[in-house]
Amino acid sequence: MSIDSDRSGPVVVGPGPVSAPDVVRVARGGAGVVVSDEALAAIGASRARIEALAADPTPVYGVSTGFGALAVRHIPQESRQQLQRSLIRSHAAGSGAEVEREVVRALMLLRLSTLATGRTGVRPVVAQTYAALLSAGITPVVYEYGSLGCCGDLAPLAHVGLAVIGEGTVRDANGALGPAAAAMAAAGIAPVELAEKEGLALINGTDGMLGMLVLACHDLRGLLRLADVAASMSVEGLLGTDKVFAADLQALRPQPGQAIAAANMVRLLADSPIVASHATSDCAVVQDAYSLRCAPQVAGAARDTLDHAERVAGYELASAVDNPVVTLDGRVESNGNFHGAPLAYVLDFLAIVIADVASISERRTDRFLDKARNHGLPPFLADDPGVDSGHMIAQYTQAAIVSDLKRLATPASVDSIPSSAMQEDHVSMGWSAARKLRRALDGLTRVLAIEALTAARALDLRAPLAPAPATAAVVAALRTEIPGPGPDRYLAPEIEAAVRLAATGALVAAAESAAGPLG
Repeated sequence: MSIDSDRSGPVVVGPGPVSAPDVVRVARGGAGVVVSDEALAAIGASRARIEALAADPTPVYGVSTGFGALAVRHIPQESRQQLQRSLIRSHAAGSGAEVEREVVRALMLLRLSTLATGRTGVRPVVAQTYAALLSAGITPVVYEYGSLGCCGDLAPLAHVGLAVIGEGTVRDANGALGPAAAAMAAAGIAPVELAEKEGLALINGTDGMLGMLVLACHDLRGLLRLADVAASMSVEGLLGTDKVFAADLQALRPQPGQAIAAANMVRLLADSPIVASHATSDCAVVQDAYSLRCAPQVAGAARDTLDHAERVAGYELASAVDNPVVTLDGRVESNGNFHGAPLAYVLDFLAIVIADVASISERRTDRFLDKARNHGLPPFLADDPGVDSGHMIAQYTQAAIVSDLKRLATPASVDSIPSSAMQEDHVSMGWSAARKLRRALDGLTRVLAIEALTAARALDLRAPLAPAPATAAVVAALRTEIPGPGPDRYLAPEIEAAVRLAATGALVAAAESAAGPLG
């Protein structure tokens, strides 16, 4: 865990791992960063070892040699500063759209965290410059394409390294684009003149992949609660039963995530007059459709997968990824810890989970719109069917997103394109997995928002029967921005309002105001 205990102050980076919440706080909240004295001492101790090796006539990879396929060349002392600058400049070869500020700040913090372990051999000034850039809100411009996820995220990290040496382009705390040197001067930060080993230490990490994984896990945890909320609203609006979510039935299959999801749904549907209205012996419905009855099984399996991804992220947060590294006993050793496979696999796994959670959500929405399956509601929930179309095309939008999510679920990590003259002959493609996962999270948010919006309309149409207190609170939250049932209106702005309420956590918060904290 981070040694920072004041959640309102700067994140203190020590030789141990930063926490996932601190990554989110720096990436999204703009928290400042300081390097602890303990970390500075560890950095200084390993730097002394690198300087001793730099003076030795025996070549040492990354200290007195070239890199990658050019590692066989010994570099004379007078050329080594130029070697470091050349490494950063040549590897800052990204292309495409700018990567989001939160991603760049996350990868900067995580690279700093590795530097703070004392295993990379940089000078303290390098780590302090990263902390100063983060605290000043200066964000180097990083581009969409350039990382193969091995040797780590080379190009993205090189664009950050370029800013550290006062070159390249950055955005200041206000988002203004400009030269790194000017932004640093305005903030009182001096560019770094890189010494032996330092250029390599700035770019040989999995920090972009890891940063996006940490942010994705944070977001998906909230979206899975929203999935339970939306599913509960659909069960209620479609006159489904909550009996199948009973704890003793879940215990027959002790999958931990399933039990959490089912318990959430029981609480969300508690004291529902709508559910009670058809919980009678003369109810003709024997079993609900799978999209209703099996909601906890799907959302629960998603939780279990997320738990696994968070474990992998935790291992990586505790890692010191560089090549070569300075070991605890002072050796400088090459290694393969920069390979992004552990991260790439779980990034891909989460994309599969997201596609399936969205898929079952879309199926529930579709049931509301079919008069043969919606138990007495008007076709498409239209005010005047035939004249009005209701939510017909909202489901089209869901279907289009779900189709896209299925494509995004195709694993990136099964691909590999060799590079660096076949020295780097197998790569992880973890950066690509992370980039598509971010798009998938946006898609899931939209799909769940449309389900909640549609279910809220259905619950209103069940009047005079009232929904459960928790689901009623969600309907009320939606109604603060979106009117209730009526003749057709311009629907896109209403969908976007629902998406905003979903993305900010307002819908889950509304449910929890009545049901208490959800698991």
